[in-house]
Amino acid sequence: MKIVIIKYNAGNIESVNNALMRLGVKAEITADPEKILAADKVIFPGVGEASTTMAYLKEHKLDELIRSLKQPVLGICLGQQLMCAHSEEGDVECLSIFNEKVKLFRPAIGQEYITKVPHMGWNSIYNLKSYILSPEIEGQYVYFVHSYYVEVGEHTAAVCDYINPFSAALQKDNFYATQFHPEKSQKVGARILENFLKL
Repeated sequence: MKIVIIKYNAGNIESVNNALMRLGVKAEITADPEKILAADKVIFPGVGEASTTMAYLKEHKLDELIRSLKQPVLGICLGQQLMCAHSEEGDVECLSIFNEKVKLFRPAIGQEYITKVPHMGWNSIYNLKSYILSPEIEGQYVYFVHSYYVEVGEHTAAVCDYINPFSAALQKDNFYATQFHPEKSQKVGARILENFLKL
């Protein structure tokens, strides 16, 4: 099985690769369109800023490539946000694989010192609606680091609460995505990665 991690101007790629190696899986980190198209599974991770990253993807025609993929694709963190329709981070149009929009967390007036942004640390997920989020994961804790969130919508595959309910995961056809970091979510995250690899 050929696993590809898309290489682009965003962080967190090596930690995803390390998580796969812990599962005994060897992945290739590449931006080569032919290798990405030929892969059995594609992972689109990311930590960074939405508008500059979208500009990079367009410049290298990776935006068109990602939209065209027919094999299972997993977006992680910024990867999930970039797969949505629009992000408030840089007011940028994104890949529009999912209809949902990406918004900035805004604590209620007077709550800024109680509810911190970014949302950082462990939080539970619920209302699971995706194969990669198997039933025993309901209510389990996973690791988040983000200031922007994906609104709850028709493609929401898991929900988390922080300031307001948001999409902790999305799914549409062959596209899967998580706002949290499965590669940093210990046993629960490892199970999610395993489920994705078994698709």
